[in-house]
Amino acid sequence: MVAEPVPDAALLTAAHEAVAHWPLAVRDLKLVSRSENYAFRVEDERGRLFVLRLHRPGYHTFEELVSEQTWTAALREAGIDVPVPVLARSGQGYATAFVGDEQRYAGMLEWVPGDTLGDRMDGAEPKFIDDCYARIGEVMAALHTQASEWRVPDGFARHAFDAGGLMGVGGGTPFWGRFWESHLLTAPDRSMLADLRDRIGPVLASLVRTPANYGMIHADLHPQNVVVSGKRLHVIDFDDAGFGWHAYDFAVCLGAHGRDDFARRQAAFLNGYRHVREPDERMVALVPLFLLIRSLASIGWITARPDLARPGMATG
Repeated sequence: MVAEPVPDAALLTAAHEAVAHWPLAVRDLKLVSRSENYAFRVEDERGRLFVLRLHRPGYHTFEELVSEQTWTAALREAGIDVPVPVLARSGQGYATAFVGDEQRYAGMLEWVPGDTLGDRMDGAEPKFIDDCYARIGEVMAALHTQASEWRVPDGFARHAFDAGGLMGVGGGTPFWGRFWESHLLTAPDRSMLADLRDRIGPVLASLVRTPANYGMIHADLHPQNVVVSGKRLHVIDFDDAGFGWHAYDFAVCLGAHGRDDFARRQAAFLNGYRHVREPDERMVALVPLFLLIRSLASIGWITARPDLARPGMATG
């Protein structure tokens, strides 16, 4: 059963209570997104803009959220344009908030104005789209370079998009759920996906992990998660960031616009990536497999989030 959506008024009340944990004098607060998290645009009395996020309960622990900020801080030190958190009065990056009786973690980031690359690409000429994918390739390569050279600090906690996290190898539950058991699918479809899982799991388990092909990845770096602000390319939404193969990052980006002009899009992306670092060619060869894996994982995501699903998402 899909839960009734929380009324806007209740969300705004929760947001005002949450923002009180920060040393800001709020002049305006608006709900801007109902998705994985509730997001609000906050303006203070000095005209500064921020984004307040009320994180989905049960998705990340407090330690995992703090670790997200630990990595983005390291990325900023490496010269990559990523979100800047605002510390609460407690000195921490997060505070506890409630939406009704539901506890969530609240976090505040500096607001970066601009359009997403995805918005700019809508209806654009192929050359412009190629240029956008090349720029994303450069940004992703910079992230992979930083992660390959970074010493993960003690206490760092994030999920893994590995054989267990993606396919449940070892008997566990994948990070986004047991997609092959989804109630949104027919019995024959569930059987087919269970067979696919049994075939793909051992392939992932056999992949060698090196800093050249596996490490911290954004895991959702597609054109809608890159904000163009002047000459800046600002990468947003590190909610899914975790340990994984670079091929998964490639597939998430390249699969964002479906099958049209896929080969051209991939060539542009890889040209941009190679301006910064050489990809592991086996990871490039595995992109088709990881496109399938991404689709399977998305079925688990949709099944666990019926409030966010649209008709046909699991089957179309």
